[in-house]
Amino acid sequence: QREFTQKKTFTSWINSILAKHTPPYVVSDLYTDIQQGHLLLDLLEVLSGQHLPREKGFNTFQCRSNIENALTFLKSRSLKLINIHVADIIEGKPSIVLGLIWTIIFHFHIEELARTLACTYNQPSLDCSSAVDSSPKASRSAKKSAKIKERWKMSATKALLLWAKEQCSLHGSVSVTDFKSSWRSGLAFLAIIQTLRPGLVDLEKAKARSNKENLKEAFRIAELELNIPRLLEPEDVDIVNPDEKSIMTYVAQFLQYSKNLPESEEDMQEKVREAMGWLAAQEKKLAKLLVETENETYYQKCKEMMSFMETFNQEKTPFLPVLSSKRGEAELSEGQQQMREEWDKVISQINEWKAKLDQMLPTPLDSVEAWLQEVERLQAEDLPDLQDPFKAISVFREIIVIFKGLMDCFDSHLDTLQSFKNEDEKNMPLVLPEKLEEMERRLFSNIRSTNPSTFLEYHYGLCSAIANEVKLKLNIWDVKYGAKESVESLLENW
Repeated sequence: QREFTQKKTFTSWINSILAKHTPPYVVSDLYTDIQQGHLLLDLLEVLSGQHLPREKGFNTFQCRSNIENALTFLKSRSLKLINIHVADIIEGKPSIVLGLIWTIIFHFHIEELARTLACTYNQPSLDCSSAVDSSPKASRSAKKSAKIKERWKMSATKALLLWAKEQCSLHGSVSVTDFKSSWRSGLAFLAIIQTLRPGLVDLEKAKARSNKENLKEAFRIAELELNIPRLLEPEDVDIVNPDEKSIMTYVAQFLQYSKNLPESEEDMQEKVREAMGWLAAQEKKLAKLLVETENETYYQKCKEMMSFMETFNQEKTPFLPVLSSKRGEAELSEGQQQMREEWDKVISQINEWKAKLDQMLPTPLDSVEAWLQEVERLQAEDLPDLQDPFKAISVFREIIVIFKGLMDCFDSHLDTLQSFKNEDEKNMPLVLPEKLEEMERRLFSNIRSTNPSTFLEYHYGLCSAIANEVKLKLNIWDVKYGAKESVESLLENW
C-alpha cells in the first residue's frame, strides 16, 4: 500500500513539474519511464534551471550515460545517494526509484521551501550593527527573531511541520503533530486553506462530516481555487498509518502557494532592508578576508575561500525570494534597484576572487584550468546567426578548427590532472582535494560527455550555411547561360 501510494503521489508531483518543461512531458509509468534517463534530466533541469549534458538516443549505453549524468549532478549538490546505483534504475527497481525521487523532492521542493521560512522573520545570523529600537514594533521583531533561531535548529521536516501547525493553530481545535494520522480527518488541510484563503471553507460544518468527505472537499478546493495539483486521494490518507512522505510532498505545495501570495509594500521594503544589511556585511567580510589572506599560501587562500562560500550560500537562501524578484526594472522600487546593484557587486567580487585563485594554481594545473575555461566558453556560446551564408561557412570552419584543436589536448590534460602529485617538499597539500575533484568532474561531465553533440552542432551550422549558399547561387542562376565568358565567370565565382 505504501509503495503504491508513493508511486502515485510522486508521479503526479513529477508531472506537475514537467508541465513547465519545453515540450511538456507526462509520466505514465514511473518505473519504466525513468529507465532511459531523459525523465530524470528533464526533471532536474526544470528544478535547477540548469542545462545538463545528455545523450539524445535511447540505446543501453546512452540511457546509462544519462542516468549517470543525473546522479553526478545530484552528488555535485552534496546529496547523499545511499545504495542508489545506475543498474537498479535501469532495471526500474521500485524501492530504488522511489528512494531517488524522494531525495529529489526533499532537496529541491521541501528543503528549499522550508529554508525560505526564515524570510518571514529577521535573519538570525546577520552580523550587522543597528541602532537599538525599544518600540513595540521592534520588540515584536525581536521575538520573531528569537522564534526563527529556534526554528532553524530543526530539520526541514520539522520546519514544515511547524509551519503547518501555525496555519492550523488559528482555528482552535485543529491540531497537527505529525505528517501521518494528524491529516486523516481532512480538517488540517481545510484549516490551512482557510488560513491562506479565508472564506473558502466552513470548518464548523466540516467537523460534522466524515473523513473522506473532508479530504475530498479539501483536495477539490485546493485544485480548483489554489491551483494545487491533486497528488493524493481520500483513500490514501483515511487509513490507520498514511504515508508520511506523500503527505509531506502535498503539504509543501501549500507552503509554495503561500510564498507566491502578493506581499504588502511594507513587508517587501522590510525584506529589502534586511537583504541590503546582509549584502553590506558580506562585502566587508570579503574585503577583510582578502587583506588577511594576502600573504597566505595558495592552499590556505582556497581553504578560506571555500569556508566563506559555504557560509555565504547557507545565509543567502532566506534572501533568494527577494533577491530573485521577477519584477522588471521599471517595476522595481529605488531600494530594490539598489539591492540588485549591491548583489551584482558582491557576486562580481566573488567571481574576481575565484578567477585570481584559478590563475594562481600551481603548474601544470594552471594550464589545465585555462584549457577547461576555454572549452567551456566555446560550448556555452550560441551558434552564430549570420545572414551571409559565405561568411557563415568561414566562421563555422574556423570554430571547428579551434574546437578540434582544443579537444586534441583532452587526453594530455586528463593525464596531467590524474598524475598530479598533490604535495610539496614538506608533504603538505598544494591544492584542495575538492578543487581537483571539480576539475575532473568538469573534464568528464561537462566536456567529454558533450563533446560529440557540440561537434555535431558546429557541423550542422556549417552544412546549413553551405546549403544556404548553394540555394542562393541557384536562385541567381535562373537565366539563360549567355556568352561563354559569363558562364566561366559564374563558375569561377562558385
